Amino acid sequence: MEEKTITKLPVMEAFYTIQGEGFHQGKAAYFIRLGGCDVGCFWCDVKESWDADVHPRFTIEEIVQQAKSAVNCQPSSLNAVIAVITGGEPLLHNLDALTSALKTAGFQTNIETSGSSPLSGNWDWICLSPKKFKAPLPEVLQKASELKVIIYNKDDFNWAEEHAKKVSSSCKLYLQPEWSKASSITPLIVDYIKANPRWELSLQIHKYISVP
Repeated sequence: MEEKTITKLPVMEAFYTIQGEGFHQGKAAYFIRLGGCDVGCFWCDVKESWDADVHPRFTIEEIVQQAKSAVNCQPSSLNAVIAVITGGEPLLHNLDALTSALKTAGFQTNIETSGSSPLSGNWDWICLSPKKFKAPLPEVLQKASELKVIIYNKDDFNWAEEHAKKVSSSCKLYLQPEWSKASSITPLIVDYIKANPRWELSLQIHKYISVP
């Protein structure tokens, strides 16, 4: 009899905190950061996630059990906690089994992705943060719940508008300053949003309050 292959995913880190940016800012969130990325943003603040082979691999059961153990709330409140799958680029992995198991355990499933790899998984929320280094796929653009564009220079505003045309009319639109240039870029974003009020500001509040 052929043995069943056990799915294991490379996990760089996992932790319980609050979501620091975007639509779900301020909500309790369990982050699962998967190893592996082929996008290569030069300003990435987690470059250590890029090489999947340097991170330990865990079964779906182990990942979900760790999540349940880390979340210190009453079981009846567990469905208010979002499980955020991020990276790296999480869609380099098939996420069908992981998201199904997380939902069964009571979590809401969110993903943060560049959208550059085929979409897998069962999601309550898809945060698409497209990068110039590898374009998002049309299927991810169409299903995005939230478009979060990182602004590094003035040209990025035009680039953001190009992608806003490709998402659904119900997709939330956010502009977020690249962290190392936040002091100079944030005022430009504020002025842009005042002139283009369909956009909203996203700040990495977890960095301001020094939580993971």
